[in-house]
Amino acid sequence: MWPGVGTLAGVLTIDRVTYDAIVAHARRDHPDEACGLVAGPAGSDRPARFVPMTNAERSTTFYRFDSAEQLRIWREMDDRDEEPVVIYHSHTSTQAYPSRTDISYASEPGAHYVLVSTRAPDEVEFRSFRIVEGAVIEEEVEIVERYLLGHTPAATVYDCPAG
Repeated sequence: MWPGVGTLAGVLTIDRVTYDAIVAHARRDHPDEACGLVAGPAGSDRPARFVPMTNAERSTTFYRFDSAEQLRIWREMDDRDEEPVVIYHSHTSTQAYPSRTDISYASEPGAHYVLVSTRAPDEVEFRSFRIVEGAVIEEEVEIVERYLLGHTPAATVYDCPAG
């Protein structure tokens, strides 16, 4: 178990453009859960490339990456020397907190797991967690206009198939 389980531990630093893109994707796919990731240079812990993905379940209560799309994206990250820095999805009628299913499927111990709740149309509930071996640790989210040294990540937006 991690020290500090159940308390704020760590920080997800994310740029405003990527934050807004995640929220927009969650709102666009509502009432179904949206899902995707933000890739970054391996070992950097810096979200840099926004990649919305298809919820293969097309469900209001569950998400699963489309397996062919996931394979393609993970190979692309390998080719670019990237890793999933943020793995995100939305909850459409509950708070932004990992469900038991979310916890059981969390397989990237180095990733920030972001949840966005779309239950309230005029409010944004955006939370980040580390999930390792079943332990859920909420972390602070720091939104920056741009990263240090003026580096703003390139946002690659893949067309999402029409639902």
